[in-house]
Amino acid sequence: MNILEVKNLCKTFGSGDTKVDALKNVSFSISKGEFVAVVGESGSGKSTLLNAIGALDTPTSGKVFIDGKDIFSMKEEQLTIFRRRNIGFIFQAYNLIPELNVEQNIIFPLLLDYKKPDAAYVEEILNVLSLKDRRNHLPRQLSGGQQQRVAIGRALITHPMLILADEPTGNLDSRNSKDVVSLLKAAASRYQQTIIMITHNQNIASAADRVLEIFDGVLTDLGVQSE
Repeated sequence: MNILEVKNLCKTFGSGDTKVDALKNVSFSISKGEFVAVVGESGSGKSTLLNAIGALDTPTSGKVFIDGKDIFSMKEEQLTIFRRRNIGFIFQAYNLIPELNVEQNIIFPLLLDYKKPDAAYVEEILNVLSLKDRRNHLPRQLSGGQQQRVAIGRALITHPMLILADEPTGNLDSRNSKDVVSLLKAAASRYQQTIIMITHNQNIASAADRVLEIFDGVLTDLGVQSE
């Protein structure tokens, strides 16, 4: 079953002499539970693609279907709610709320939706991410690797259909990078999460089930990774 279908996605910035075609008729699909890496050089269109899939930006043309739903046919309020409930985001810069502790940052998306956190699931996430003894710490009291684990927990808490990770290891050293990718892979397996991860690091990408490459706005499916 395809959880995501991208059809003929185009994104153009500027016009005339300053016109840039960031995405050129990009089409692909991803099955439920797949862990897919998107690779490419800086400025190739990776983040533009992720922002369009996550409805953080509107494409110039084309369609994005998540669980069969055409997300850009939704009204703004409907799309905001759909995104909050069905898409988890992990950013390179963590984007944690400095005044909230680890546990509060993780459950924050549920509070935005006026939902009561499942205490058992919160405990499970804290355990899986090795954050149980840091649950009352503020972001400034955590290492970069720990902050990124909190961001992963925040993305998992709503049981989203799709997790979008934009250079999640970009600010981490090699050891923490490996740990974070292992956690993402474990989440894909344990919770049947579908994950799309952007990275410019080929070694990081090799941990994924499948790799897509963007070059100059054109996407190529490099296929399933060999063990």
